[in-house]
Amino acid sequence: MARENYGDLVAFLAVARAKSFTRAAAQLGVSQSALSHAMRQLEARLDVRLLTRSTRSVAPTEAGERLLASITPRFEEIDAEVAAIRELRGKLTGTLRITTADYAFHTVLWPTLQRLLPLQPDLKIETIIDHGLTDIVAQRFDLGIRYGDQVAKDMIAVRIGPDIRMTVVGSPTYLGKRIRPKTPQDLTEFQCINLHLASYGGLYAWQLEKGKREVQVRVDGQLNFNGILQVVDAAVAGFGLAFIPEDLAEPHVRAGNLEYLLRDWSPIWPGLHAYYPSRRQSSPALRLVVDALRYPR
Repeated sequence: MARENYGDLVAFLAVARAKSFTRAAAQLGVSQSALSHAMRQLEARLDVRLLTRSTRSVAPTEAGERLLASITPRFEEIDAEVAAIRELRGKLTGTLRITTADYAFHTVLWPTLQRLLPLQPDLKIETIIDHGLTDIVAQRFDLGIRYGDQVAKDMIAVRIGPDIRMTVVGSPTYLGKRIRPKTPQDLTEFQCINLHLASYGGLYAWQLEKGKREVQVRVDGQLNFNGILQVVDAAVAGFGLAFIPEDLAEPHVRAGNLEYLLRDWSPIWPGLHAYYPSRRQSSPALRLVVDALRYPR
């Protein structure tokens, strides 16, 4: 295929991704008729149908899927290299898409961005709070942040925080004159605040450890949340016991709003890691943010 026809491949990529001529035309800044003409020319040159069209949707054919899988990484590499050349001017531009959970955002990502962004006014950050194990390649994220044991083996991973000690806590208001739990099984006698995680298929079972002993306890209570910060707030407000990272608990313990329970059953979790698919495709903006997050800072 002559190089002057590469524009037709760009057009095909836009239509296949958007699954709509209307949305693809808007993204490319061309008319729908011009886009349809480009697709007909491409299919004629290749002598194969690439798109299945209906009144409501557009989808790649088997041949179209094969072409899409083949050219997508190549155009992404070209885009990354063009962006890298632009950033040689000394400015970091563009939007970096990051997926993370609320704990990582609150404790690591946001403090880092507060220091970094004033120094890089042309850099934009889009953060999506998601507690599932997001496929950053399929969802087109530049960077993910998760616990170390949740990062896929084929990713480039960089530690951005220390290991995390988990702990059971309760407020003096809730505990009152109750006898404190002595064993993990005692937790079932208390109101507890649950964390709902899609990656675990529902409510997270509290995983406690003492030496080499591991115990999973399914607790119950009035409140379930899908974010750890809400769990902390509810525990401080006296709605029951919670199982949270020690660094979130410590300020409230010092202030007298929470107290530690079952301290000898507090497990250590792998620290937070930032991860991305390939060094070859990493942009200067991505490298800057990862280096700023790198632990120790």
